[in-house]
Amino acid sequence: MSRILALDYGGKRTGIASTDPLQIIASPLITVETKDLLEYLSNYITKEEVSDIVVGQPTRHDGSYSTIEEQILVFIERFSKSFPYITIHRINEMYTSKDAMKALIASGMKKKQRMNKKLLDSTAATLILQEFLYHK
Repeated sequence: MSRILALDYGGKRTGIASTDPLQIIASPLITVETKDLLEYLSNYITKEEVSDIVVGQPTRHDGSYSTIEEQILVFIERFSKSFPYITIHRINEMYTSKDAMKALIASGMKKKQRMNKKLLDSTAATLILQEFLYHK
């Protein structure tokens, strides 16, 4: 089977999570500089079979989208042109960063380790992917 990837897209960094080939378990994969995201995904997809990608949709409390949504839409357009056979899903990512921090705290991780923003971003991507798998 193929994997599903999830992205916690950010202006500077993007957290990436992946399922196992059976699409049962979501795990943090990596955090990359957003400017290098498409290149990283291209390399990953040549090595691993990917059927779907889940991109977090940053929603505010009033239901409007965050300003980064415009950049995300540009990325999605570029990605879909490069990989038209991969299905793209969107999922509300409200509170994923806060929930990721709570998960890191609950895991017993020391404060100094939790300050690593890359770890936080890939954990947030994992939560996005877990949410998608739950509703799949």
